[in-house]
Amino acid sequence: MTRRHVGMSARLIATIIGTLAVVPTCRLASQDTSAIDRGVRIGIVYRPGVRPGLVMLPRKGLDSLRAIIARDLDYSDRFEIITLPGGDSIRLASTPTSGGTTPRKGGRTPGTTSSSRAGGGGAQAAIGALNYPLYQALGADFALDIAALGDTTIATLHDIPRANVRREVRAVLPPTGDPDFRQAVHRMADRVVQAALGTAGIGATRVLFVKDGKVYQIDQDGADQKLVSSTNRQAMSPAWAADGQHFAYMEFQAGKGWLYLQDMATGKRIPVSTTGTALDFTPAFSPDQQTMVFSRATEEGTDLYSINVKSNCCLRRLTVGRFSDNLSPTFSPDGQRIAFVSTRPGLPQIYVMAADGTDQQLFAPFDYGVTGSSNAPEWSPDGLSVAFHRDVAGTLQVFVLDVRTRTVRQLTSVGRNEDPTWAPDSRHLAFVSDRSGYRQLWIIDLETGRIRPLLQISGARLPAWSPRLSEATSTTP
Repeated sequence: MTRRHVGMSARLIATIIGTLAVVPTCRLASQDTSAIDRGVRIGIVYRPGVRPGLVMLPRKGLDSLRAIIARDLDYSDRFEIITLPGGDSIRLASTPTSGGTTPRKGGRTPGTTSSSRAGGGGAQAAIGALNYPLYQALGADFALDIAALGDTTIATLHDIPRANVRREVRAVLPPTGDPDFRQAVHRMADRVVQAALGTAGIGATRVLFVKDGKVYQIDQDGADQKLVSSTNRQAMSPAWAADGQHFAYMEFQAGKGWLYLQDMATGKRIPVSTTGTALDFTPAFSPDQQTMVFSRATEEGTDLYSINVKSNCCLRRLTVGRFSDNLSPTFSPDGQRIAFVSTRPGLPQIYVMAADGTDQQLFAPFDYGVTGSSNAPEWSPDGLSVAFHRDVAGTLQVFVLDVRTRTVRQLTSVGRNEDPTWAPDSRHLAFVSDRSGYRQLWIIDLETGRIRPLLQISGARLPAWSPRLSEATSTTP
């Protein structure tokens, strides 16, 4: 989760921001449109490549928790959320026998698994066996019931076609007013996604962004915005460490750019040694968090440097511009390569090199004299793609580079779109767009093309999406 160039001087602005037109390249099948989808979608039957249907079972109580989980499942873009009819026209459960459930053929009771039987029958036993045929007729593949049992919250995931319980997810959650409540619920939603589809959700993630010279964080569902930078000076270029416990950013002091590391839980920060002698910006952590690579601008140009942040020593120069600028680094997930921006072709374009600075070469192809400038690369967590923005006829648009084939595809087309940053699932991107009339943060799902606003206030920029946040890393000051 790296950050981009920041046009800190007239020279950088002149070299980084180009104005040449470009012929749009082939677009992704999931390219966004001007239509903004803020709701749920209903009733698509599961097929390979199509999302399974999921219904939230109605139940009184736990409204705040249920709303967060339902929103996380919807925003995962992995399910078709099915809305139930209102009123009493739908019979949710079969009538229980005197034993509480109706035995199925072979002696198995629907709505139970080994885990639910061990837990005394689970929450579903309280309302009898689920009416699986009815939900299957509604197009559901999964049904989720959320209930409280003592101090434990139980999310029971029903497999509708198999007519049984796939998984029970249990958690002892903090009180509703606790600062960690929302993240604990997000983690529970992620476990439901994992149970249903075998892949983790992105509910328990956050996005850093800059507004009015301060670094803020916001949950991926657009809630719980907080100031996190502990400085009164201008802060820019936030970047997450891989453990989600720290982030780095650049701060202006006396015309110089200092890099700082800040602890997410305590707010305590420490300066990165050897920085602050020039304009240092766009820090990027290596996946093992041992190394930080950043851009340094001097009168001679802009180049990439690395430093051992564990020992806070050992500055090393990775690029030598020779009348060109090199900036905005982003590591591959294996730590072996670094994508970056270079002006060596004239306009800024996306290059790649080995992590030690060797084997520098063009990464994202372009047409000389036709393609506009390219900036703000970020490598996807799965290593397969690099997102960046490119000037298209005077307007910035988000593109995605296929790392294996080195083909480039345009992702956005409505308004001005820039500074993309990957979610840990490598299928969602947050970016800055003025498609609504002013610059704000948006999220797009690359597989479905669904787009939604993340933060509906103007002035947000330079987003950085976190890794998945564990219980130990989610607390904020």
